[in-house]
Amino acid sequence: MSHTIKNKKSLITRIRRIKGQASALEKLLETEPECNKVLQQISAIRGATNGLMLEVLDGHLREHLLTSAVEQKHDDLNEVIKILRTYLK
Repeated sequence: MSHTIKNKKSLITRIRRIKGQASALEKLLETEPECNKVLQQISAIRGATNGLMLEVLDGHLREHLLTSAVEQKHDDLNEVIKILRTYLK
């Protein structure tokens, strides 16, 4: 069973929180708010997204890198590094 399926409820909760924060940001922008309120909301969204990424990454590393054969670990590690490089750009 995939780690994303095991943690499905937690992941969906995090995604719903991000959707709510993005919706709140959209509504905020429609009201011509102060810059600090916009920045604060963007920061909250980024934090929520980073938390989601960390939870999925943690599960991925534990599920795939701890239990796979050595040559598969190398492939999995390269895949994670590629994803992280894209994410952190």
